Amino acid sequence: MKLRSVGKLPAILVCLLALAMGGPVMAQKAAQPTAQQTAQANGQAGQKSAQPAQSPQGAQSSQTATQPADGKAAQEAQPAENGATPGAAEPAATTTQPAQNAQPAADGVPADATPPAQSQAAEQLTKAGEELRALTERVEKAKDDDIVLADLKVQVDALAKQIIGVSVSTRPRLDEIKARLTELGDPPGEGQPAEADIVTAERKRLMAERGAINALTGEAEGLSVQATKLSNAITATRRALFSNTLLKNTEVSTGMFDDALTATADETRVLSRSVGSWLSFAWNYKRVPLLTALFLSLLAALVFLSGSRRLFRPLIEHDITDEEPSYFRRLSVAFWSTLIPTIASAAFAVSSFLFLRGFNVLRSDIAPIIAITLGVAVVVFFVTRLAQAVLSPRDSRWRLVRVSDRGARMLMIAIFAMALVNGLDYLFGGVSEALGSPVVLTVVKSYIASIVIGLIIMASAWIKPMLRKDESFDAHGRAWPKVVSFTLLAIGASLIIAAVSGYVGLARFIATQIIITGAIMVTMYIGILTGRAVAKQGAFGETSAGRYLERRYNLEQVALDQIGLAAGLSIYALVFVFFIPLILLQWNFQIADIESWAYRMVTEIKIGSITISLVGIFAGILFFALGYVVTRFVQRWIDGNIMARSRVDAGVRNSIRTGIGYTGVGLAGLIGLSAAGIDLSNLALVAGALSLGVGFGLQNIVSNFVSGLILLVERPFKVGDWIVSGTTEGFVKRISVRATEIETFQHQSIMMPNSLLINASVGNWTHRNKLGRSEIAITVTYASDPRRIMALLSEIAAAHPMVLKNPSPSVGFTAFGDERMNFELRIYVADVLTGGGVRNDLRISIYERFRDEGIGAPFPVKIEDVPVEDQTGIESHHPEQVGEPKGATSAEERAASKTTASDKKTASAAPLDEEREVEGASGRRATGRRSNPNR
Repeated sequence: MKLRSVGKLPAILVCLLALAMGGPVMAQKAAQPTAQQTAQANGQAGQKSAQPAQSPQGAQSSQTATQPADGKAAQEAQPAENGATPGAAEPAATTTQPAQNAQPAADGVPADATPPAQSQAAEQLTKAGEELRALTERVEKAKDDDIVLADLKVQVDALAKQIIGVSVSTRPRLDEIKARLTELGDPPGEGQPAEADIVTAERKRLMAERGAINALTGEAEGLSVQATKLSNAITATRRALFSNTLLKNTEVSTGMFDDALTATADETRVLSRSVGSWLSFAWNYKRVPLLTALFLSLLAALVFLSGSRRLFRPLIEHDITDEEPSYFRRLSVAFWSTLIPTIASAAFAVSSFLFLRGFNVLRSDIAPIIAITLGVAVVVFFVTRLAQAVLSPRDSRWRLVRVSDRGARMLMIAIFAMALVNGLDYLFGGVSEALGSPVVLTVVKSYIASIVIGLIIMASAWIKPMLRKDESFDAHGRAWPKVVSFTLLAIGASLIIAAVSGYVGLARFIATQIIITGAIMVTMYIGILTGRAVAKQGAFGETSAGRYLERRYNLEQVALDQIGLAAGLSIYALVFVFFIPLILLQWNFQIADIESWAYRMVTEIKIGSITISLVGIFAGILFFALGYVVTRFVQRWIDGNIMARSRVDAGVRNSIRTGIGYTGVGLAGLIGLSAAGIDLSNLALVAGALSLGVGFGLQNIVSNFVSGLILLVERPFKVGDWIVSGTTEGFVKRISVRATEIETFQHQSIMMPNSLLINASVGNWTHRNKLGRSEIAITVTYASDPRRIMALLSEIAAAHPMVLKNPSPSVGFTAFGDERMNFELRIYVADVLTGGGVRNDLRISIYERFRDEGIGAPFPVKIEDVPVEDQTGIESHHPEQVGEPKGATSAEERAASKTTASDKKTASAAPLDEEREVEGASGRRATGRRSNPNR
C-alpha cells in the first residue's frame, strides 16, 4: 500500500518550519534546471554570435539550410554593387565576408547570412526538444513517486516558459521584415514596368526569411503544446496517485496482524543491531566528530531555546503581577508563546541534524531515523504548546476560551494524547521505511493509531468543560452543546469505521488533518486576532513596545497608532506567509509546488494581457526611496557646505535646492519605473493622455507649473522678499512649481498660483537691495514759520541714527490746506523692513520738539459743533488758537488744545491712524498702507 507520500509529511512538519527560513536555498535548488538551461542557451548564443564577429554587421557568413536558393541571386548581385569581381561572390557562401565588401540589405541584415537571432532560436528550440523528450522519459519512470513528479512538473513549466520566450524573441525581426516588405510593395503585375533586379532579390530574401521565422514559430508552438500536455499529465498522475493512496482498500484480517507481529520482531532486531553498530562505530572511530557535533547541538539548544526566552520574555511569559490581563494581552501571549518557542525548537532540531551530518557521523540508514525523530518531537511540542497557550490549565486568568479548570485539564490531556499517538505512528512508519520493513507493518500501525485517535475524540465528547457567564473557573462545568458533542462523536466514529473497513490511508489522513491542520488553523486564528487587536486605535500605545517607543522617541498617539497599524499588517503577513504553506504541505502538496506558486505570485501576476511582478514593484519602490534619500542628502550637503560657505543669497540657494530636488526625484522616479519592469517607451501613451488632458482641463495646472519653473530660473523675487501683488502683500516663504506661499503681515499664509505672479504686476520692495524711502506727513497752522518747520524736520531726521545720510533726508512743502499748511518729511533707511520703527521714532521726536518749540500739534485739528450736554466738562478752545506761534497762548491753553485735538475726529487724520506695524526679519513690523507700505 502506498502510504509513504502521505505518511511522512506531518513527521517532518516542523523541520519544514525551520527550513522555511532557508527557502531561498531550496528555491535556488529547485530552479537549478531552469538556470542551467538558461546558462546553456546563453553559452550557445555567445558561441554562435562569436562566429561572425569579423563582420561589422554581426551576421554569419555561412549559408544555412533555411535560406532558399533564391537568396543566391541577391548574393550574386551584391558584388556588383560593391565593385567586386563575380568570382569573389562564390567564396562568400563558405568564408567570412570582409568588412569592406559586406553589403547590407536595406533592413540592416546582410544578404548572404542567416540572422544570428534566427540561428540562436533554432538551436534553443532543438535543445528544448531534447530536454522535453528527456523529461517525458523521466516522468514515465517516476509515475509512482509524488515528490519526483512535483520536481519534474516545475522543470516542465520552466521549459515551456523558455520555449515561449524563444518564440517571442523572433517577433521584432518578423515585424521588421513585414515593414520592409510593405516599403518594397507588391511585385509588378502584367503590363507594368519591370522592377530592378536588386529589389526582386531583396523581396525574395525577405520572404524566405519570413518563412523561416514562421517555421520556427510553428515549431516553438508545437513544443509549447507538448510541454503543456506533459505538465497536465503530471498533474493528473499526481492526483490519481493521491486518490489511490487514500482510497485504496486493505483487507483487514487476522493474518495481517500475524504478519505484522512477525515483522515487528524482525524490525526490532534490525533496529537494535543498526543503532548499536552505529553507536559502536561512531564512538570507536569518530569519537571526536561525534562529541563535537553533540557539543554544538547543545550549544545550539542553549542559543535557540534559552536565547529566545531571554529575548522575548515579555511576549511569551505570563505576568504574575497582572491580576486581570486584557484580551489583547492574552491573545498576544498565546500567539507568541506558541510561535517563538516552536521556531526555536525547530531551529535546534535542524541545526543538530546538520551538525551530525556535517561531521560525517550519520550513516545512510540512521540519518532518516534521526530526522524523523527530531521532526516528530517538534510537532508534538508545537501542538502541546498551542493547547497550553489557549487553555492555560494552570492559570485561568490567561485562558482564551471560557472553560472550567477541570475541563481545561481534561482537554489538554486529550490533545496531548492525540498528538503523541499521531507522532509515534509517523515515527514508527519512518523507521519501518528506513529499515525496509514490509508494508503490512506500516498499515497495522496506522490502523491502530487511527482507532486510538478516534476513541480519544469520542471520549472528548463526554468532557464537561462549559461554564455559564456567572460561574467561576473552578466550577464543575457543564457538557458540550449538542452540536459539538454530536460532531466529536461523528468524527471519532468515522475514523474507526474507515479503519475497520480497510480504508486505513483515508483514516490516517483525516486523523492527521484533525491534529496538525487543526493546530495550524487555531494558531492562524489567534495570530489574526492579535494583529486586529494591535491595529486598533490606541491599542499599540498600551503595549510594552509602544510604551518604550513613546519614552525613547517622544512619539505622540497618532504616530503610535500608525506604528500599530503597520505592526498589525505585519502580523497578518507573517501568519499567512508562514502557515499557509504548512497547510498545503499537509494536503499532499510538495515543496516544489509551493515554491513554483510563490515564484509566479511574486514575478508574474497576470491580469488580462498585463503581467505584474511584485518583486519588480518592490524593487522599483526601493530604488525610488533610495534615490529620494540620496537627493535630499545632496540637497542638504550642497546647501550647507557649498552655498553656505560661498555666502550665496538665500533666494539663489532656494532656487538651486529646489531644482536639485525636482531633478533628483524625477531621475529616481524613472529609475524606479525601470526597475519595476515598466517599459518607458509606453510612457508615450501617458504623455498623449496628458496632452489631451491639457487641452481639455489641465491648462491651469500646466500654466502654473511652467510659471513656477520661470520664477525659479528668472527669480523676479526670492524667498524672504517683501512683495505686493494686487490686494496681497507680504513676505515670500516658499516657491514651488504650482504656487508661491506668501505670509501676510497678519501671519496669514496665502497660496498664490504662479501664473498670477507671472501675468500680473508684482511689486518687490527688496528685489535688488533693501534700501527704501519713507514719508511722514506734518500739518501746522498758518501762524507757523514754514522755513523754521522745514529746518526742524531736517534736524530731527538727521539726528536719527538709522536715517541714511546719503541719500540725505529732505522736507517738502506739499500743499496749502484750508486751515493748515502741509509738509512731508522724506527719509531713506538701509533696510525697508525697519522703516516702521524709524517712522515711529521720528513722529515721537517731532511731537516732543514741536511741543518744546511751542508749535501747534503737527496734525490737522477741527473742532466740531457738539451740544453742551455732550461735552462732559471738556473745555472748548477756538480753532485758531491751535498751532499759533510761541507766546500766543499759555501753557495750560496749549495742553487743553492738545487734549481737545486728540479727542476729536478729523477727515485728514484718519488715514494716518490706519498705519500698521509690519514685522521684518528681526521680528519688528514696518508700518504702511496697502497702497504704499512706506507711508
